[in-house]
Amino acid sequence: MRLLGIETSCDDTAAAVVVDGYTVESNVLASQDEFHREYGGIVPEIASRKHAETINAVIDLALRNAHRHFDELDGIAVTCGPGLPGSLVVGVAAAQAAAIACGLPAYAVNHLHGHLFANYLENPQRPAYAAPSTPFLCLVVSGGHTDLIVVETPSQHRVIGRTLDDAAGEAFDKVARLLGLGFPGGPVLDKLARSGDPRAFDFPRGLVRDGSYNFSFSGLKTAVRYHLDAHPEHVAERLADVAASFQAAVVDALCEKTLRAARDLRMSTIALAGGVAANSSLRSELKRRASRDGIDVLVPPPAYCTDNAAMIAAAAFYRGDRARVRPEDLRIDPNFAW
Repeated sequence: MRLLGIETSCDDTAAAVVVDGYTVESNVLASQDEFHREYGGIVPEIASRKHAETINAVIDLALRNAHRHFDELDGIAVTCGPGLPGSLVVGVAAAQAAAIACGLPAYAVNHLHGHLFANYLENPQRPAYAAPSTPFLCLVVSGGHTDLIVVETPSQHRVIGRTLDDAAGEAFDKVARLLGLGFPGGPVLDKLARSGDPRAFDFPRGLVRDGSYNFSFSGLKTAVRYHLDAHPEHVAERLADVAASFQAAVVDALCEKTLRAARDLRMSTIALAGGVAANSSLRSELKRRASRDGIDVLVPPPAYCTDNAAMIAAAAFYRGDRARVRPEDLRIDPNFAW
């Protein structure tokens, strides 16, 4: 089953062709980072305009890279939410028009489901890799979400924990801004932290001992700000140490809650998903701690951690009729829930 995936939930315009929810024939992404960088964050109006300018070219390139035409497709999958309304409209309109014109079925995909199913795509680091056996625990951690999900089956998911305030990725971007690292801040902060001392400063770990599986990162962000207010010289003299200590606090909280949930629920597999899953410290530390309990950790390749369309096509394949809709019934849902 060959599906064209389309993703425009935020500021990246993406299209991909994926076979049977696994083999990626093409995966094209047009980033808007340079247009939002001067504002220190994503400007929704700019994002939607750039999507409208590039969506047709991105879809065309995805088909050409896969050496396919529309008449060789079995359906079109598109992100319908959650996300920025203006951005979602562009992708849904493109998918709707193509599906109607070509007589193809359409698949309405939740962006968060897409991140989860990134773990089902081909992975060069696991050449003998098969789809994860259910049930398993998935930590979805991105700029807008930090959720712990029990995946009972590919179509049945249960949320057992989530952030009560800032998402982890949002905290990374805000602290990166405090440190003058620009936007997007997460990858730059991760790189800087590698040369710093993660034990230099003891920043708080919100809700780690409260007994729930929920997260909180707003207090950590505030603690970093107060620290810099009290020690402005650290921005120039100990920037890497601040970055490393902040990152260690985030990673510690994520690992502690995730591993406790895995032990409590007797899960033998944990999957990482979302943009922050590309963070080098989180990937290595979760694997290290999980190995003590004999728990396997699945991590998608970095290209499938950030927003992409291959994961949207994979989600449509595995969710099947649950996601299939008539093209004329495609609608955006900015608050699309799990």
